[in-house]
Amino acid sequence: MDHQHTWAVVLAGGDGTRLRCLTRSITGEDRPKQFCRLYGGKTLLAQTRFRLAAAISPERTLYTVVKAHQRFYANELADVPLSRVVIQPSNKGTTAAIIYSLRRITSLAGDPIVGFFPTDHHYSRESRFAASVRLATRVVMRRPDTLILLGASAEHPEVEYGWIEPSERFDHRFTKSLLRVNRFWEKPASLVAQALLARGCLWNTFVMIGRASAFLEILKAAVPGMVRTLSADGPIPGTELSGPDADTAFAKLTPGDFSKQVLSASTERLAVLRLGNVGWSDLGTPERVISAITRSGLRSHWQGTFQNENLENFAESIS
Repeated sequence: MDHQHTWAVVLAGGDGTRLRCLTRSITGEDRPKQFCRLYGGKTLLAQTRFRLAAAISPERTLYTVVKAHQRFYANELADVPLSRVVIQPSNKGTTAAIIYSLRRITSLAGDPIVGFFPTDHHYSRESRFAASVRLATRVVMRRPDTLILLGASAEHPEVEYGWIEPSERFDHRFTKSLLRVNRFWEKPASLVAQALLARGCLWNTFVMIGRASAFLEILKAAVPGMVRTLSADGPIPGTELSGPDADTAFAKLTPGDFSKQVLSASTERLAVLRLGNVGWSDLGTPERVISAITRSGLRSHWQGTFQNENLENFAESIS
């Protein structure tokens, strides 16, 4: 089932510094991970596009990129209309990327439902992921004031992930997997992570779905100065900046993280949908890439380069 008024934003503007040791070894250059073929013969960006197409129309999918990466995304997004490519003058973190892409969407479509999707994810069960996106969209249709996060069932006490601590069931009219959000835990210490795992807390996938207006409301409450900086002052207030104005605005910004700056201050507006067993991983480190490949039985062209070493030893050599 496709939802006529649902849009997607693919967040593809990161520099991929945490994985650079691996991507440099694979490509021979400082190519951000979203533009790398880590496994399966497709880049992470291409895999994200394919995964999302099962839930949201490609015609209503935007790609938020950074000007400095143009040589990496030009061919890959050659089939995408220019109106669907949001080019940031520089990478100032996820908060700026979300504000800037919302300006484009609201100028194109008014106040649609919007989903935000990182490009460095792996799902062993992609059909379950797509079904969860569609379910979250249906919830937002009935509760337009609420933003839905997708939370993956934690498998171990991971200290490098963000965690979501849920509370009671959100609304008995919806699935019991939809819960209110009590608080966020960002990269907790080992003992804290063990306690979060024992309490049934969830890994934060940073996939978010809600009305454009709802996202802008929590942004204006949490980072009003950044919202003003990235808003045009022309005849149509709040529309997208462009050209030299955008360059000037981005130069003024301090990099910001949406989870820390905005989500953690907006828990009363949030709900989390428990994904269950979808085999999710954030491909932020070489070890996680190797784990995802191994668990899924995938092969990658770069593995043969290191045929005298097993993957575990390779991970140690580049960590």
